[in-house]
Amino acid sequence: MEGNRVRETFLSFFEERGHKRVPSSSLIPPAESGLLLANAGMNQFIPYFLGQAPAPFPRATTVQKCFRANDIDNVGHTARHLTMFEMLGNFSFGDYFKADSCAWGLELITQVYGIDIDRIWTSVYETDDEAIGIWQDLGIPAGRIVRRGKADNYWSTHTAGPGGPSSEIFVDRGPEYGPEGGPEADEDRFMEVWNHVFMQDLVDADENVLGELPAKNIDTGASVERLATVLNDLDSFFETDLMRPLLEIAESMSGRKHGADERVDVSLKVIAEHGRSTTFLIADGVQPSNEGRGYILRRMLRRVVSHAKRLGIEGAVMPALVETTVALMGDAYPELRENQAFVLQVAAGEEERFAATLRQGMQIFGRALDATPAGGTLASGDAFKLFDTFGFPAQLTEELAAEAGRTVDMDGFAELMQEQRARARANAKKVPIGLDAAAAPPGEFVGYDRLESEVSLVGLLDPDYGELEAAEEGEQVRVFLDVTPFYAEGGGQVGDQGVIRTSGGLITVTDTQRIGDHAFMHTGVVASGEVRQGERAHAQVDIARREATARAHTSTHIVHWTMKHLLGEHARQAGSLVAPGRLRFDFPNPGAVPTEVLQEAEIQANALLARDDDIKIFETSMDEAKALGAVALFGEKYGDTVRVVEVGDYSRELCGGTHVARTGNVALIRILHEGSIGAGMRRVEALVGPDALRQINVERALLHDLVEALGSKDPQAATERARQLVERTKRLESELGKLRKGDRDAVIGELAARATKVGDVALVVSEIPGEDADGLRELAQSLRQLLEKDGSAAVVLGNGDGGKALLVAAATKSLVDRGVTAPLLLEGAAKRIGGGAGGKPILGFAGGKNAEGLAAALEGIPGRLSELLEGA
Repeated sequence: MEGNRVRETFLSFFEERGHKRVPSSSLIPPAESGLLLANAGMNQFIPYFLGQAPAPFPRATTVQKCFRANDIDNVGHTARHLTMFEMLGNFSFGDYFKADSCAWGLELITQVYGIDIDRIWTSVYETDDEAIGIWQDLGIPAGRIVRRGKADNYWSTHTAGPGGPSSEIFVDRGPEYGPEGGPEADEDRFMEVWNHVFMQDLVDADENVLGELPAKNIDTGASVERLATVLNDLDSFFETDLMRPLLEIAESMSGRKHGADERVDVSLKVIAEHGRSTTFLIADGVQPSNEGRGYILRRMLRRVVSHAKRLGIEGAVMPALVETTVALMGDAYPELRENQAFVLQVAAGEEERFAATLRQGMQIFGRALDATPAGGTLASGDAFKLFDTFGFPAQLTEELAAEAGRTVDMDGFAELMQEQRARARANAKKVPIGLDAAAAPPGEFVGYDRLESEVSLVGLLDPDYGELEAAEEGEQVRVFLDVTPFYAEGGGQVGDQGVIRTSGGLITVTDTQRIGDHAFMHTGVVASGEVRQGERAHAQVDIARREATARAHTSTHIVHWTMKHLLGEHARQAGSLVAPGRLRFDFPNPGAVPTEVLQEAEIQANALLARDDDIKIFETSMDEAKALGAVALFGEKYGDTVRVVEVGDYSRELCGGTHVARTGNVALIRILHEGSIGAGMRRVEALVGPDALRQINVERALLHDLVEALGSKDPQAATERARQLVERTKRLESELGKLRKGDRDAVIGELAARATKVGDVALVVSEIPGEDADGLRELAQSLRQLLEKDGSAAVVLGNGDGGKALLVAAATKSLVDRGVTAPLLLEGAAKRIGGGAGGKPILGFAGGKNAEGLAAALEGIPGRLSELLEGA
């Protein structure tokens, strides 16, 4: 049974039983979930389980792409671990519960998928006698029902949210896969294929039960990969049609066959599995970085490259893996096809960069190997540095060390990893259990059609979300309205500002935010009088600000289309800021956009404005929007009904923002600059409308002033005049530098002649007026070089110009080897000028506000040197 059939059979089975088929959500979960990556099919339904929003359907079924980063190091070493996997699920939101869930699960497994019931085992939570009774009634004998503790049979997302006891279904794969005894004896033989979670509790991140959920729910998860493995009697996931073609890519490129060598098998599996997983991550908008989900992506891409090099593969591997993943799974997950060019660019760029890093890491490994005697143990710090800095998997370091006759201190490595995780947990953002969203009074947004409205103050809170009956002039407030014309921040567009006027007071609104799916929070201050909860009011948006924002949002769509038109489809919007009169637009590109391309983009964008095209906005289904070619943006969450913004006959995007009626209303786009915001990511910033015109006037005035300052009456000749002046300045500076060098050489010789001896060390101490920090540093270093020819030496120079004291010390290497460093030499002197000393052992600095203490500071240097030498 192919993977596609496994999916469709499951979904059709539950559709026939009244379940709504729901598409997979993104691997990037909403921020309020508290999750780094989607780890279960239930993630997108959390608000329904918590009662924060009414479920639009009582039953649902999905095939959800999931990711569990804690299994990265297990990939390739076991028959049952993957990072990215497909989770089939059926869900009940306060509808059916344990009995129906278990009965349907067993029916599908045995009667539809055709697995003999005699091969079925189940597990239940240790105190769940009800579940045991249900399984026995369904024909599972007591001897094949296992009670398990919380670690195995209680499920949650491991963040604050919903949870509950669970019951798993296992399939006995036969004695060739392990010993008798059920799941407790061997989970490779008795493979878990389905987990039924009886979602009934509200829990914290440690699974402590805080209370009951508003209703009893069902959340199940069945692995597509595990079902395909069991149904086809295969040894592992990698032999299924979902993974085998990717494994063949690794085999073909390496010339090695799976099954011949255990270590080779690990590398082949890592390449195949991580190649698929990283393709999915990038397609959902994850970018390689040094933190969060970006770090997970980067680490996995580096593991692919490391294992490829381990197998002797010289060329790039990711392009073939990406293309094969898209071919295999693009029908089930259309975003893979839509974003293929982007995925290829990001993956190939990261692979190329890490290949160079890997070469450097191998040099570090070589040095660590040389420092470890044959039969010895590599230090844990070396292994951790290779892992943390260069992305070397610990197993790879172990294998390379073993080949060279060494071991690795893996216990010490584990301790360092634990310390790093502890630091990460300490720095992790704590996400509340959606308290604000649950408590926020719902409202209706009417701001597309009108900018003012009669409203009611249905919620009045203080800045800490405490409820208020009334607020007086000067108090900061958070206001919820039953109806609002204020646009809440979203899709890159900033929230509206304006005023809310009651019969007795006035609130100035400074920001508007969406809370959950149905509430709008207006942040502001009571500007006058008193306002009370429940009052009727008149809400009015700042019209000029909204219009300026609308111009910027329409311009963002035009700039987006223009950049894709000039650079290619990969230049898709990956982030934006839409503010009054200005925009910021992020997009992937392998390098800087040439100036001439940026200029052409500006010309084309303004030419499109001049066409004065209509802006058409309409709502439709997601399927119809996709059929029309509407662009969905990374990181945005869309429902079944979507809002399409169509600009002329060229740009069509899913967008909830506000726009002008015609492109001519924008008038002007002025692209300011373009720059890097990370590996493979670029950012363009622009001004629009009157703000763009003001910028052009500023630039015109600046050009006029420059022409005038250059003494050139003809603006066309100003550039050449500036070049001539720069060349002349360089020539004069060069000549002046030669004169100064002669003066400095004389000063250095004079200072060296005044050197005194402290023990066997030559010492120069002098005040040098008129020199800045760079000048003092150059003099001190030159003196040290001159004096160290005759042995150990130290130099301390200073000045008190401008009422501040500055000291620079230089020490020869031979003096530093004796324990006398430049910062130590300055310690006492630094205190006398009211500062502290720092720097490197051979060159130290001190500064302070007490210039009057400079003389005493310099006088104390010989004694300080003598003291240090005695203690050396």
